[in-house]
Amino acid sequence: MSKSKPASRLQQLTEQVAKMGGEEIAQKFETLQLHAGAVPDPHTKSRATPIYATTSFVFNDSAHGARLFGLKEFGNIYSRIMNPTVDVLEKRIAALEGGVAALAASSGQAAQFMAITALAGVGDNIVSTSNLYGGTYNQLKVFMPRLGITTKFVKGDDPQEFKKLIDEKTKAVYLESIGNPRYNVPDFEAIVKVAHEAGVPVMVDNTFGAGGYFCRPIEFGADIVVHSATKWIGGHGTTIGGIVVDAGKFDWGTPAARKRFPQMTEPSEGYHGLKFWDTFGAMTFIIRLRVEILRDLGAALNPFAAQQLILGAETLSLRCERHAQNAQHLAEWLEKNENVAWVSYPGLKSHSSHELAKKYLPRGFGGVLSFGVKGGQKAGSQVVDNFKLISNLANVGDSKTLAIHPWTTTHEQLSDEEKMNSGVTDDLIRISVGTEHIDDIIADFVQSFKASATKPEAEGEPANGEKTGNAKAGGDMAGAT
Repeated sequence: MSKSKPASRLQQLTEQVAKMGGEEIAQKFETLQLHAGAVPDPHTKSRATPIYATTSFVFNDSAHGARLFGLKEFGNIYSRIMNPTVDVLEKRIAALEGGVAALAASSGQAAQFMAITALAGVGDNIVSTSNLYGGTYNQLKVFMPRLGITTKFVKGDDPQEFKKLIDEKTKAVYLESIGNPRYNVPDFEAIVKVAHEAGVPVMVDNTFGAGGYFCRPIEFGADIVVHSATKWIGGHGTTIGGIVVDAGKFDWGTPAARKRFPQMTEPSEGYHGLKFWDTFGAMTFIIRLRVEILRDLGAALNPFAAQQLILGAETLSLRCERHAQNAQHLAEWLEKNENVAWVSYPGLKSHSSHELAKKYLPRGFGGVLSFGVKGGQKAGSQVVDNFKLISNLANVGDSKTLAIHPWTTTHEQLSDEEKMNSGVTDDLIRISVGTEHIDDIIADFVQSFKASATKPEAEGEPANGEKTGNAKAGGDMAGAT
């Protein structure tokens, strides 16, 4: 009897997670973003996902409550752990990413933190590229060591360099699908091979991969995917949220994994000796993340935010297609502009990751680019300050075009050496390209370059102005969209 219970629990969980609103016929990304995880409300018949604004859920009886608390049955208890509105978002992003299940969090930073601490503890380490978002770098370099978790940083994405740093205390290899702000694209398959040969799971921040639209790391062997859902998933700069997706493919039950990750296979103190791997199989990581890490840290996503993110996800592919088109056009225009020293965008042939980007980003090269203005930090700040349509703020993935000077903002807390190692130079301007008409985006660059006086005045030319031919090129380029 004791042997049949774990199997029935696993079967029950699998069946419930699989009820994702019509996936029997919905396979394409564009359809899943609208339907995955959602069915009409059984009582009201509402087609839109309701906002379940409740802290708690009524038990059928005392025995039902006991089964839920003991993980003998899967269901709603308290919205810190599960909520029906949040559940729709989780199932939808899991479907878009190709995972078995997902867990939403109050922010991307919270999602990342919980995913790492579910694997690592005092004395452990992770191995990560140094090409990281500034907030991630700080979390790994400054905060995690306070908990006894250290990070070994690889300069670049060479798989052999990752291999050199992995040891018996390494609990994860950490990557970004599109590095921020270098936009380097790692060779996922090569790095995954190195990590898996050492018995270590691969965790990928796929925020810039836009909910699986530009990049699906799980298809290339990643075990865990994290997102700042605030960005392209939400898409409108209104809602903070994060999400963790479990590929369900890492085998926590091998002898090597049992030694490296005893928390997945040994009896849980919090659940009367329950063994997660024996009970939940492929969903071990995500279930433990929910019922131990999220339960105890409390970084839950509220149902109001979940509903906003669900609405954002419904138009994800439409927005991302335009983001990528505009970013490609803008990158090509900037590359020819006399005020610009360099441009970084994986869609350009000049980018070091262009060939890898073609392999791992099949639907487009993302919606963010960087460039350097001739004149260095002062000139770069002037260009950002003189934008009129484009907003100067710390976010990406908004439908509106955004700009920021990372040296003095997102990476300001890093040393100059750390900034350089992360790919941040003092002249770098990051542009999150929106969905406006490309002519209007380029027109704002034209007027900002003129106002910023970034190029010494040449005889017969306006100071730092755009030549008529270049301005016209922006219009011609837009006409090709």
